[in-house]
Amino acid sequence: MRTDLFDFDLPAERIALRPASPRDSAKMLVVDRGTLRDQIITDLPQWLKPGDQLVVNDTKVIAAQLKGRRIGRETVPKIEATLIKRLDGSRWQALVKPAKKLIAGDRIRFGNEGKVCLLGHLDAEVEAKGGEGEVTLSFSFHGPTLDQAIADLGSPPLPPYIASKRTPDDQDLADYQTMFAVNEGAVAAPTAGLHFTPALEQAMHARGVGINRVTLHVGAGTFLPVKVDDTEGHKMHAEWGTLSAETAERLNTARKNGGRIIAVGTTSLRLLESAASEDGTIEPFAAETSIFITPGYRFRAVDVLLTNFHLPKSTLFMLVSAFSGLEAMQQAYAHAIATGYRFYSYGDACLLFPARE
Repeated sequence: MRTDLFDFDLPAERIALRPASPRDSAKMLVVDRGTLRDQIITDLPQWLKPGDQLVVNDTKVIAAQLKGRRIGRETVPKIEATLIKRLDGSRWQALVKPAKKLIAGDRIRFGNEGKVCLLGHLDAEVEAKGGEGEVTLSFSFHGPTLDQAIADLGSPPLPPYIASKRTPDDQDLADYQTMFAVNEGAVAAPTAGLHFTPALEQAMHARGVGINRVTLHVGAGTFLPVKVDDTEGHKMHAEWGTLSAETAERLNTARKNGGRIIAVGTTSLRLLESAASEDGTIEPFAAETSIFITPGYRFRAVDVLLTNFHLPKSTLFMLVSAFSGLEAMQQAYAHAIATGYRFYSYGDACLLFPARE
């Protein structure tokens, strides 16, 4: 499909720079087969029924933003690196700026003045260089020691449309993690989960709605725009996900008994659809997925989707357009922009029901 079909005018002031407080006070636009209803997140339980199953992503965002300098040559330019994929115990794939300042064999010393990990500065060698600013970094530490050094020196990798407007701070350390976050490995938050609070979780249980945890380590590819003119030419970055046999059995049983599967976020949806067989049976999953969902895709595992508002021409707006219909989502987003909904990672949510067959 033509990429420009998914373009729309999004005023800069509609991009949220801080989350709602409390988290479950955010707005929620219900999009149900052409009907729009303005709600808030605390209304979510009333849209669900006993036996329904929520699926949340329990990935945890690591402090993947590192700052340092190239060393070993006459000049020592500043280097910024965002870790995007662990390759093994000591190597990461990263996006670096400015990439033109680096060649294979260069060394980078990470560590800002006044903020040095207990083991000293963290050094890395540029092992390989790819296109679009990607490099392979081989660190001087390994395993848990490296993880601790990254945690000490790094900062949350806020999306560029937030970080370009303000400096990330200590508040983001809490704001940019969901209450479900336990499995470290993401470089971006599964943002639909940011709306959940213990009170909302309790209300779900009281409603008879199950909450199930899966893991998809969100990569930096979620920030990358679609640059090609046709969606068929876009390559999705792979992300690692796991869905246990116990969770698969619980979801399959619930569905057989008439319950619906509600994906909390596009990350949960992409993992569920990756794990589903042709007949909709959810299988255990432990692998990478690069599934790219655009209109025309037949959803097999997910019945309802809770997600935030996404950016123009993004893979995520394409996904929601596949789920609820492009025209319905264009109307919903026009309504959201006109009535003051807040967009993207720290923004409001929408509860999407599928388009009519």
